Amino acid sequence: MASWYGPPYHHHRGANGETYDQNSMTAAHRTLPMNSVVRVTNQTTGHAVVVRITDRGPFVGDRIIDLSLAAAKAVDVWRPGTAEVKVEVLSAPAPIAEGGRWCVQIGAFQNEREARKLKEKLQDHYEGADVIQFTGPTGEWVRLRPPGDDKRKAQEVATKTHVKEGGVFLVRLD
Repeated sequence: MASWYGPPYHHHRGANGETYDQNSMTAAHRTLPMNSVVRVTNQTTGHAVVVRITDRGPFVGDRIIDLSLAAAKAVDVWRPGTAEVKVEVLSAPAPIAEGGRWCVQIGAFQNEREARKLKEKLQDHYEGADVIQFTGPTGEWVRLRPPGDDKRKAQEVATKTHVKEGGVFLVRLD
């Protein structure tokens, strides 16, 4: 499933450090290396667009990619909000299946106190991991970076961890 993101994020810094422009052909993906180029095809309409991965997300259940507003319009995702798509990697600046720096996004909270409680609990449970709480675009976010930003360790944490708000997502940092 693809979704799109626009106005609340427009002109804010993306995960790759660039300023997000909702009118550019870009997208957010949780695990593809930054600056990967992918073709996204709407499975219903057949319309396709080529986008560059410049941000991380989506952090909602079964969604695999968040398209910029312009890209969403090009593949008929804009009006319905979501659509079933096929994502094909055309190029990637780093290996996809191995390497990389990894973390686990654990929860997104409207209440800072709840985020802080989760952070403290994770710090006690995962000694040696770097647990980060920060203000994201949709509230307070908590991320856990295992020692060495190791993918296998991050996957273990992701499969063992459950939260009430915001979900648990494996995220590539590079």
